[in-house]
Amino acid sequence: MQHQFYKYQGTGNDFVMIDNRDLYFPKNDTKLVERLCDRRFGIGADGLILLENDETTDFRMVYYNSDGNESSMCGNGGRCLVAFAKRLGIIDTETTFIATDGLHYATINDEGIVSLQMKDVDEVQEHESHVFLNTGSPHHVQLVEDLHIFDVRNQGAKIRYSDLYGQAGSNVNFVSQTDENKFALRTYERGVEDETLSCGTGATAVAIAMKATGKTNSSVIELKVEGGTLEVSFTEKNGFYTHVFLKGPAAFVYSGEINV
Repeated sequence: MQHQFYKYQGTGNDFVMIDNRDLYFPKNDTKLVERLCDRRFGIGADGLILLENDETTDFRMVYYNSDGNESSMCGNGGRCLVAFAKRLGIIDTETTFIATDGLHYATINDEGIVSLQMKDVDEVQEHESHVFLNTGSPHHVQLVEDLHIFDVRNQGAKIRYSDLYGQAGSNVNFVSQTDENKFALRTYERGVEDETLSCGTGATAVAIAMKATGKTNSSVIELKVEGGTLEVSFTEKNGFYTHVFLKGPAAFVYSGEINV
């Protein structure tokens, strides 16, 4: 079967995009999704995203991890999907769309910078060695020293598969502070089962976690990820985080057809 695809990346977090408004894609074929995301035998990506019609918003986002399984919200994927929708002529400079975690609002400018509203966060669990919160996907946030040489893959996997998070697991973020409102992070993503160059829900989680634990007083935070720079802003009141926005570039890489 032949599939038309588009490749996008947001700060190095890359995705296979498919226009599925006619619902032709076999959504339950996990092996197909895994094959398309394979970097040796397929197109290669951290995940695959279907753009579908929705009755009440501009479009629907259906997200799969590279292991072939449908997953929770992906922030960078959502930003890239907004850029894809603009390319298809579905939207212009702003949009609303539905994802697995609910309604999202976003804007995109002529330079391809997408600002995506994330879900509100009403619970931040502070522990002795880490913070846990859900920003559309579950995230473990942990401060470490020497981030640039930290063994993210092995240490991330150890936490992801630990009894702490059970069978469902969690994404794992390792963080170091570089300035009053600037942090560097590296993320181990479940479903990819490896470090990725960027994670949007992870950057959002880190920003909120650093505010919640008093590492910063700012409500506009810069996150340096392996693939570039993201910005997270929010409004905080009594530990409740609203108007949460993830902002950064979303770029078209190439398009093509593949027979699988």
